[in-house]
Parts: sequence; structure tokens; C-alpha cells
Amino acid sequence: MRHLNYNHLLYFWTVAREGSIARAAETLHLTPQTISGQLKLLEESIGEPVFERVGRGLALTDTGHTVLRYADDIFSLGSELTQVIKSGSHGAPASLNVGIVNSIAKLITYQILEPSLSMKEDIRVTCVEADLEALLADLAVHRLDLVLSDRPIPHGLNVRAYNHSLGESPVALFASKALAAKLRRNFPQSLDGAPMLLPVRSIAIRRTIDDWFEENDLTPRVVAEFDDSALMKAFGEASAGAFPAPLAISKEICKKYNVVEVGMLGNARETYYAISPERRLRHPAVLQITDRARNKLFA
Repeated sequence: MRHLNYNHLLYFWTVAREGSIARAAETLHLTPQTISGQLKLLEESIGEPVFERVGRGLALTDTGHTVLRYADDIFSLGSELTQVIKSGSHGAPASLNVGIVNSIAKLITYQILEPSLSMKEDIRVTCVEADLEALLADLAVHRLDLVLSDRPIPHGLNVRAYNHSLGESPVALFASKALAAKLRRNFPQSLDGAPMLLPVRSIAIRRTIDDWFEENDLTPRVVAEFDDSALMKAFGEASAGAFPAPLAISKEICKKYNVVEVGMLGNARETYYAISPERRLRHPAVLQITDRARNKLFA
């Protein structure tokens, strides 16, 4: 493939995003036959199919997934170029690509990243959520500048990256006002048999919470387990049970989810790390983030 026809690539990209040739045709104001013909020409120039038939629909092939990743970058840059020209600025904003372990509370994530949004320099922050191993893989190939995690890099994982401690927060139990009124009486013994919403066992803080229950001879009734902290809080807001959360964002949790604090879960702590591919942090936004977290949020 000596030269890439970007019109063909645009038609492919639109079909991939819209999910069908018919919807792509409506978006591009073209006939489905025209788009089908352009896709065929793209496949001929690449030498491999980019879509395959699955039932009545289309699915990307392995080659199609690769082409789509590059197409996303190409058209994202094109959109950025248009914005730069229209704004009259001399260059694109600096970027900060952050991977966030999906067990970290969304409110904590915002509090950690907020300094990067209020810098004098124009910085565009891109956030992606996944499990720690997947994020470290992206960090290793420089798709990410930083990973926010609630645990350090696992031992034995062959990746060149470094832990930078941001701090820790005690963990408290929260519940709707009616449930909290019951649980506050004779706390923590009141938790025995009480409805409880907990993180799944793969999340770092879960073992500490379970150990605290065992030490206090408590067996709460686990109603549901979650790998998404926001969903767990939404269940708590609906009075499905009490849930643990970092004390550092207690005010925000109580206000957003209309709940109140029940009590502390012993010495349970959530820890937070900024994981970077470099031992010494250099990115201005990352330096702001780590400084604010250490000296204010988790001070």
C-alpha cells in the first residue's frame, strides 16, 4: 500500500463508529452502494478485509481493529487542527493521558486530577478506566503518561514503571439516613446481620474490610458486590445497604448520594499511587497532581 486514500479511510471510520453501512450513509449523505464500493477499494489497497459479516451486521476483523485505532488518531488530530486554526492559537494543547484503576472512587479521581484542569498552561486531559494490569501495559508502550491506582505495581510484573505514593485515607461506612440511624446504635456490633454493599474481592480494600469484620466477630449480610464504586454508592443511596468509602471525600459523598456517615471501619485505609514510566516525575501537570494530593487531599 503505497498511498492511503483518506476518503476511503473516512468512510471506513464512519461505518465502524455508526455500526452499519446504512447509518454511515445517512451521516455522510451518501448512498449505501457508494460506501460499500469505497470500503471494497480500501480493502483492496490494504490487501485484507476490514469487516466480516456476523448475522445481518458487520464486525471488525483483526486488521479492521488495527486500522480503526490509527483512524481514530488521524481524525482526532484533524479535528484538533481545525480547532487550532479557528482559535488562532499557535499550537495544540499539551496532553495528559491518565489511566485510572476502575476501583477508585470517581470523586477521589476528580479531586486528584483537578489541579491539572486549573493550570495556566492549556492541558487536555484524557482519562481511561481499566484494571491495573491493562493500564500498566498501555503505560509501558507510552499510550499513558500516568496511572492512578489503589495499590502498587504487583510483584513479578515485568514492566518498567515506578510507584509514587500520593497518600491514604481512612475508610468509613455510609448509609441512608434511616439505615444509619439503626446502625449507629451499638456500633459496630449493629453491623452483625446488617445489609452491606461491598467491593468485589479483587479490590485491594476488600480484604482489609473482611479482616476487620472477622476481628470484631461480625457477619454482615452482603447484599451485593461491585467493581464500580459509583454503582455501589447508587445502591446505597437507594437504601439497599451500607457501603464503605474514603473519609477524604465524606462531605462530597453525603451531599451527592444523600447519605450520612455511620462510623469508621477500624484502621482500614485506602492508599493511592501515581504510577509513571519514569523514576523522577517531570510532566508539569503530574507534578501539580502529586503535590496537591500529598499536601492537601491526603494531608
